[in-house]
Order: sequence, then structure tokens, then C-alpha cells
Amino acid sequence: MKISFDATNLLASVVGEAHGVTPGEWKEQERGAARVVENFRARVDRGEVGFPLLPLAKDTVSEILKYANKVRGRYDTVCLLGIGGSALGAWALDCALRGPHPVQKPFSSRHPRLIVLDNVDPCLLAAALEIMDPKKTLVLAVSKQGTTVETMAALLVVREWLGKRASGRMVAITTPERGELYALALRENWQTFSVPDNVGGRFSVLSAVGLVPAALLGLNIRKLLKGAAEMTELCWEADPERNPALRSALLHHVLWVKKNKSIHVAFAYSNRLWGTAFWFRQLWAESLGKARTREGELVQIGQTPLAALGATDQHSQLQLYVEGPNDKVFTFWAVEKHPQEVRIPKTRPGLPAVDYLAGKTLASLLEVERLSTEASLTLAQRPNCVFRLARLDEEHLGGFLQLLEFQTAFMGELLGINAFDQPGVEQSKQFIYGLMGRPGYDASTERFQQYRRAREAAR
Repeated sequence: MKISFDATNLLASVVGEAHGVTPGEWKEQERGAARVVENFRARVDRGEVGFPLLPLAKDTVSEILKYANKVRGRYDTVCLLGIGGSALGAWALDCALRGPHPVQKPFSSRHPRLIVLDNVDPCLLAAALEIMDPKKTLVLAVSKQGTTVETMAALLVVREWLGKRASGRMVAITTPERGELYALALRENWQTFSVPDNVGGRFSVLSAVGLVPAALLGLNIRKLLKGAAEMTELCWEADPERNPALRSALLHHVLWVKKNKSIHVAFAYSNRLWGTAFWFRQLWAESLGKARTREGELVQIGQTPLAALGATDQHSQLQLYVEGPNDKVFTFWAVEKHPQEVRIPKTRPGLPAVDYLAGKTLASLLEVERLSTEASLTLAQRPNCVFRLARLDEEHLGGFLQLLEFQTAFMGELLGINAFDQPGVEQSKQFIYGLMGRPGYDASTERFQQYRRAREAAR
């Protein structure tokens, strides 16, 4: 596995002192690097955080593969019901390793498709039920707590759609021994897989949450975890020159806190990494957007993550990036060797503005596009860096996902916040429960009505 990190264009010597990291600032970060790793490792050792240990869960892998082998050939569609981290990880894996949607191979029982229902838009669910065959569909319901309203609502609809077939075609991925999803699965004899209690949804891609759909789609989950395990070893290094996740976090911390780069653009130069960019968007936003430090100090900190696709978004966002506010840091994601190559025909059409392309490859054009974008941003003093993956297979993807999770965890330590909770979403959840009539949420309903009355009075 080879994943490199080039941070040259984050340095003040390249983009200027106002926008880049100075030698003095880097030395200061280096002095605290070992402490960042030690503090996070202590949280893992205490059992507070579990994602670094997921690549070692051999029993889980064996259980998943045993089930996948048992049901292989019985379905042509894997329908995943989940939202947020319960859905984005599976989409990222499928998109990266089986091809970008919607240009995958024709689906069949040998090459099943993945349909992700991660919203309660009635048009989405109705359309999915129209195109799926209940006799050939395997349904995964994913909810760590087992009460996620969007997932449970979709589950009730799909369960009725399956009818008597449900017991043999439903899989629940949830925390064992608690929650409504687990209770329903137990009562109706569904296959179940466990989510570790100390692994949050956005960090769960290498748990059963991501591995079960991956295995059912025919991906090599052992190699995914092999790459993640190799990266984990690197990420425990205290030397930032040997630890790409730590080095990236230290540099981005300076740019965020001292250079006011409040927006982080993940610029994926591969359609196959588009799903990963959306997965990363949740990881970064939900982990690092916090009102208070772990000591309770009010800070209201956060760096807004954006997902961009190269070369596509050169024609939609680059104008803003080059000439708009200098409040962004850019991370390019590049793949060095693609599994397919497309060569532009050598036949020249006799058009000077087009003939120069004859015989070139699309891969070379895509990399030139990235290099040109990198250069234009750098010349405009916009700090940027690049992660390069030698290729995009299971090992490299597993390593890259683990790297991004460690980078996020290290950033949380640098900021002094808890990167593993999400208190800001609880109020909205309680409003939803109350307004939809869930027992025990009358106070939330009343508070919502107070908000509405105040809003009307302000008109």
C-alpha cells in the first residue's frame, strides 16, 4: 500500500506568510505532536473510542463472510436503509471499488447492485420499490441506536413490501441487546450484526456497518482491513514525518486557527472517490463542529467541509476558489494508476484546437487538469496539499479511510474538543419525535410550538 502526502503548497514559503505555515509555526506544532498521539491513544486504551481497533476484529470478519457465502446468488439487489454514517460508508466503498454510479456493470445475482435509501423523500422510496424485485432483494437496516426515525420509517414500508419473505431477506445492523431495531429483528428472526458501542456512525465504515454490504457486493473485506491495519500502525507514530494523518492534522490546525481558513475543500480527482468525499464531509463536520471544549469552554468552532470533483468542478467552483475570499484550504485526492485506460484516437479531425489531443490518454488529461488547478490556486496564494493513492483497490481504500479518521481524531485533540459526540443534532431529533407523536416527547412538542408562536409574532 502506498499513500503519500505532499504538503509543500501549505507552506508560507510557497503561498505567503498570511496564508501558509511558517517554519516557526511548524516547529511549535512538532513539539506537541507526541502529546497529541499519546492523548488520543489513552482514549482508545480506556475503551472510549473504538475505530482504531476495527481492523483487528477477525471474528466479525469471519461471521460476515460466513453469512455472505451462505446467501450469495439469492439476490441481485442489496437495499440499504440508513442515514448519515450508516449509509455513506457503504456508498463510498461501493463507488470506489465497483465503479462510480450510475455507470456500473449491469446488475445480476453475480453482480448485485446497491440501492441506498438514506432519505424519507417519498419519491425516492416509491421509485426504489418500483424497480426492485422483492424476490431478489436483500434489505439491510442500519441504525446503531435502533431508533433512527428515518431508517425505521423506511424499514416499516419495506418490511410490508417484502411481506412473508421479510424474515429471510432482512438484516439488522445495530447495537445488540437494546433498541427497537434489535427487538424487532429478534422477534422476527432476522439476521443481525453488531455495531461496537464505542464506534460512532461516522467512524463505522470498517465495522459491520460498512463490511456487511461490502461483503454482500463481493468486495474483499479482508484486504480492506489489511490496508486499514497497516495505516493504523503508521498513525500511532509520534513523528509527523512518518505519520501522514498527524502531519496533515498539525498543518491544517495552523491554517484553521491562525490563518482563518474556515472552509476545507476535499477535491477528489476521481469519480470513484466521489462517495468518499461525501463520507468525509460528514466525518469532518460532525466531529469538529462543536460549541464547547471538553472542559466546557464556549468556543463555537468548526471548519466547513466541501466536496468537489475534479475536473468537473473546475467549471463550477474554481472561479470562487481562485478569486473569492481566501478562507479555504484545499486537499486534492489523486489516484496514480487507474484500472481502466481510455486513449483518445490518433486520428486527427483536422481542427487545430482539437488535434493536439490525438493519442493522449484521459488519465494523463485528468492529472494535467489537477496539476493546472493546483498551480492556479497556489499562484493565487490559496494553500493546498495532495494525498496520492498509488491505485484505488481495497487495501488502498481501507488505508485511506483509516488515515482520514485518524486525521479527524488528531484534529479533535488539537482543538481540545470531543470529536466523537454530536450534541448539536439532539434538539432536532427531539422535535421530530414530538411532532410525529412519539410518546414521552410532549415537552419537545411544546417547545417547538413556542418557537413557532414567537416566529409568527416577529412577522
